[in-house]
Amino acid sequence: MLGANGTVGRATVKALVDRGHEVVCFLRSRAGFGVDHEPDQNSRLLHGAALRFGDVTDPASVDADGFHGEKFDVLVSCLASRTGVPRDAWAIDYRAHCHALKAAKADGVEHMVLLSAICVQRPLLEFQKAKLAFEAELIASGMTYSIVRPTAFFKSLAGQVDRVRRGKPFLVFGDGELTACKPISDRDLGEFIARCLDDPACQNRILPIGGPGEAITPRQQGEELFRLLGREPKFKHVPVALLDAIIATLSALGKVSGRLRDKAELARIGRYYATQSMLVLDPKTGRYDAAATPSYGSDTLFDFYADLLSGKAKVERGEHAVF
Repeated sequence: MLGANGTVGRATVKALVDRGHEVVCFLRSRAGFGVDHEPDQNSRLLHGAALRFGDVTDPASVDADGFHGEKFDVLVSCLASRTGVPRDAWAIDYRAHCHALKAAKADGVEHMVLLSAICVQRPLLEFQKAKLAFEAELIASGMTYSIVRPTAFFKSLAGQVDRVRRGKPFLVFGDGELTACKPISDRDLGEFIARCLDDPACQNRILPIGGPGEAITPRQQGEELFRLLGREPKFKHVPVALLDAIIATLSALGKVSGRLRDKAELARIGRYYATQSMLVLDPKTGRYDAAATPSYGSDTLFDFYADLLSGKAKVERGEHAVF
């Protein structure tokens, strides 16, 4: 198991262990677990799994420290670049996965389950191109594959909960109806990934997956937050053109500064999510199709909002923070 230190990775490990699988997690030697956990809590957070440590970007470490000469049946990866800037994306989303795939094939592994992303359907960003490049490598490898492309994560849509609770308006791009998604919880996604190991219907397929219920827009997300707080909705509309201006400025400055070049890419990532729905894309019409986006699980984003506001849940966002 790669990428077990993330929230989806942890949920996947739990689902695999609950299904009776023997799980070995290959982690960075100082792998942390979000903003609220320390590295020495690995064993508690990944209860029931064996932990091994090394460098996923080093082929020798993947082979010697990860596979360690033992026989495995399935390679599961929830690994992803943290920032999405080009050097990280190609190092992790592509090359590190290629190293792992090569080691897995040499070990005799017959099946790989890969956590990808639904946004690769319209690849305008480097991290999307890197993910697609590895998807192609996996499909061409001859190994049985299950490529899971989830829609939006709860943590990605929770960035304004504290802001609204403090009395500030909910920020939306345009009219708040530019995009929609069917968000899926870590738990439901982890269970779906674990299911791929045993369900033949999930094999040799690309699997878009969303959570239960209808697709929801950013405006609906804001309206629900205000309803849960018992307040009248208050929105601040941000024009997409503002993002375009920021991107243009940072891109120009990025010609002389690597740091600003990275910021320009992060701004492009932000614009992408502000203007593209996280739903299945109909290749014939070029439109996103909520009805064609499969649903799975029972956790809803609005229940998660309620748990956040009541203190029953907390969110680990780390590099995913936007607001």
